[in-house]
Amino acid sequence: MTRVLHLYGGWPGHYPYEVAGWTRELLKELEWDVEESTDIFTLDRDLTKFDLILIGWNNAVTTETLTASQENHLLEAIEAGTGLAAWHGAGAAFRASLRYHMVLGGSFVEHPAGEGLPHPYMVNLTDREHPVMQGVEDFEVRSEQYYMQVDPNNHVLAETTFDGNPFPWLKGNKSPVAWVKNWGDGRVFYHSIGHDTGNLADPNVRRMTRQGLQWAARTAG
Repeated sequence: MTRVLHLYGGWPGHYPYEVAGWTRELLKELEWDVEESTDIFTLDRDLTKFDLILIGWNNAVTTETLTASQENHLLEAIEAGTGLAAWHGAGAAFRASLRYHMVLGGSFVEHPAGEGLPHPYMVNLTDREHPVMQGVEDFEVRSEQYYMQVDPNNHVLAETTFDGNPFPWLKGNKSPVAWVKNWGDGRVFYHSIGHDTGNLADPNVRRMTRQGLQWAARTAG
């Protein structure tokens, strides 16, 4: 049985409990053994028994961080083979924890068109052959378009192009939306969609997320 730790909570602006409900249904479909927690101190223990750690945590300020103990336990588990999966606000979580963002593969910087606005943008696949993207097509999102700073060694699966609104000098610039990477013996999967459950309900997003979880947990691909 695949064992999962699902940590969620934090800043309410990213609807962590509503998104956790959507995630819960997805995990039920996979029939995995899931331990849920809304307590960040759950990371202060041996995490190597889990096949996957799913981060649904959201922070509001850049000074929030993981303790050295939490960082160490998380990284030790991933290095030993535990997968890490996350989306949207997890790219802005624990902003002062550099090691967390090094493992995750990126950090949220800004949403140029505005926070919480239903800004339309396209997500274009860059690797249709990867197991995470099997059966996924290019799709439109109407939500926050994330401008990310990312690890140049990520394997990018999908990207978005900025339309120059409201910064014309960004027109044509691209930012990764979904990627995977390895950290030690562990697999890492992230995508930047998920401000609310409306965008997550898109069949392409749902399929990508499900397959990303399976890939990170090594149950597929």
